[in-house]
Amino acid sequence: MPIPFPFLQIFIVACFLLQNLTATAQKQDITNPKEAIYLNSDYPLAKRVENLVSLLTLDEKIGQMQHNAAAIERLGIPQYNWWNECLHGVARNGIATVFPQAIGMAATFNPDLIFREADVISTEARAKYYEAVSKGSHDIYQGLTFWSPNINIFRDPRWGRGQETYGEDPFLTSQIGKSFVTGLQGNDPDYFKVIATAKHFAVHSGPESQRHKFDAWPTQTDLYETYLPAFEVLVKEAKVYSVMTCYNRVYATPSSANTFLFKETLRGKWGFNGYVVSDCWAISDMYNFHNFVPTAEKAAALSIKAGTDLSCGPEYGSLKKAIEMGYITEYELDISLKRLFEARFRLGLFDPPSKVKYSNISASDYNSEANRKLAREVAQQSIVLLKNENGILPFSGKIKNIVVVGPYANDTSVLLGNYNGIPSQPVTLLEGIRKRAAKNAKVVYSQGVERPEIQALNGGNNLPESNPLFAKAITAAKNADVVVFAGGISPNLEGEEMDVKVPGFAAGDRTDLELPKSQLQLLEALKTLGKPIILVLTNGSALAINWAKENANAIVETWYPGEEGGNALADVLFGDYNPAGRLPVTFYKSVNDLPAFEDYSMAGRTYKYFGGEALYAFGYGLSYTSFEYKSSKPKASSYLTNDTITLSITVSNTGKYDGDEVVQVYTKQPEELKNQAIKSLVAFQRVHFIKGETKEVNIQIPVSRLRHFDLNINNYSVAKGNFELLIGSASDDIRLKEMLTIK
Repeated sequence: MPIPFPFLQIFIVACFLLQNLTATAQKQDITNPKEAIYLNSDYPLAKRVENLVSLLTLDEKIGQMQHNAAAIERLGIPQYNWWNECLHGVARNGIATVFPQAIGMAATFNPDLIFREADVISTEARAKYYEAVSKGSHDIYQGLTFWSPNINIFRDPRWGRGQETYGEDPFLTSQIGKSFVTGLQGNDPDYFKVIATAKHFAVHSGPESQRHKFDAWPTQTDLYETYLPAFEVLVKEAKVYSVMTCYNRVYATPSSANTFLFKETLRGKWGFNGYVVSDCWAISDMYNFHNFVPTAEKAAALSIKAGTDLSCGPEYGSLKKAIEMGYITEYELDISLKRLFEARFRLGLFDPPSKVKYSNISASDYNSEANRKLAREVAQQSIVLLKNENGILPFSGKIKNIVVVGPYANDTSVLLGNYNGIPSQPVTLLEGIRKRAAKNAKVVYSQGVERPEIQALNGGNNLPESNPLFAKAITAAKNADVVVFAGGISPNLEGEEMDVKVPGFAAGDRTDLELPKSQLQLLEALKTLGKPIILVLTNGSALAINWAKENANAIVETWYPGEEGGNALADVLFGDYNPAGRLPVTFYKSVNDLPAFEDYSMAGRTYKYFGGEALYAFGYGLSYTSFEYKSSKPKASSYLTNDTITLSITVSNTGKYDGDEVVQVYTKQPEELKNQAIKSLVAFQRVHFIKGETKEVNIQIPVSRLRHFDLNINNYSVAKGNFELLIGSASDDIRLKEMLTIK
């Protein structure tokens, strides 16, 4: 009878551990049981960690404090690389399920769904780890400590890394982030499934060209009401076990050596007990770009003293000399080492597989059909319908000839975003439409224009009179019942510190918010044919699609939708799925509506502080059906600061389709408080309704969530007075209002 594969996997891992532990006994000749405490899982964790650290030489200790921790053969400790990525799926480690990019995950407004996604990602992570261990490999991207999620606030649409975040709102970010972290880390009281890392702490959101030298000075109000809250929630509620520093300075001190951020706030006020890792080569920035200290020795010492336990980069290789120079003591290294080894023990890396429940995950538990199905579900829920003139969507049976045009229609890169894995069966937007339409409609594809990144390499010549692709698209569209235009931008243009020379982009950031000029020209030409135009957007940040809002018949926002993006789009276009995604960022009309990118003040940014008229507001998204908000009823009219507000909201599906509605609750602070946000999201719930159904949607809001940062006491407080609750379908679509008094 063949051995079942999961048991074979456990056997492989057990043999690997036994080999190392046998080598330990042989090389160390342990005769005193006290010397082998770290090998005995019956001892308390703290005692095992203390024992192991006490057995290390100084050189060995230093080797363990760098991201590529060296093997210590005499103690049976294998090499371990702390650097691993899983922003929206296990990344950079071969085949893995690729979910929608983080900004798309936020657009679902569905923390429960994101928890399910993260649980799948951590299963695939364990599987990939066991696969590597079975081959004796311990390379980068093969471990169990993951440098995700990125919970920086997407304060400005020009930031190229905004695609990695959960949008512009601290509360939405905290809720999606909390679910992602808990899904990754698992629920076992003794062992982590994997370890998540909240990054980049703390005030880090562009510009990319300045990140190694910039000094951020947010106001106290902005720091505590925008930049810190999501980190606080992930530490206190999600129990995230790792935090990453950022490159820039905050209040004149580089993050990696910032005692205010890490000693006073993270560990002091919030009680964080995990480990801190530097962003990669960020400690080198302290002497190479910030001119904060003159040497690596000084930078390394200050970083450890501030609480940065692990360096991504070579800087901690200077610690021996730093000790000799009196900058730091070996005892201070031990504090960080204990945190790092505790993490590895809590991953089960020193224990028999029989004690670690996650060891029953097979080395083949990734890229499954079930996981691809979930990727499709997340992509479906992430899609935002921005416009649907005269109900042109979903396609009716009268649509027989679909012409698909655009530079990203048949492009895989726009499915993947950045920090991505490799899908085994990616479905482009074109492929998804073709598969779904095969039964009752003809699909013709004509690219129309080059991708901007390719166009730039070809000298930028993409004008209509000299571009044969352009003419072919116009000819094809003349016979169309409808034109689907797949345009926007791509992760080849926006991202982390990129060297891209394309108009409108710089160092991975954006210098304007417009569609690339050649795409707009083609859209304008297609419009003259009188054919309905469905604009499908791929992007990781807001676009100023002013022309499309006025002229396209429908606009569908897909973000970077993951490996099942094409199928999910087709599900929406053909009515197999009713879209209900919501914008996690404000779409502005122009970059001219925004303050300077380099200014970290929140004034004039995001729906909370932007006083102008948005193109599309935060929280906006249409449906194929319609919803009526009939009434809302708070349980009481006044509350104390330690109470919880309970709202009962009556909502009816009054349209012709089943669908989801995202009920959103915003608050306004009492009028007596000055310089407060215009409104702030304090609750949301995605609810499914069948057509004609009426439901009572019950939402609970802790009064503590209504807090603001009080400069008079240098701390948070909840104001006494009258609060206005705004209930609706978007930040600019308020259907009901309630007044509450906080006593």
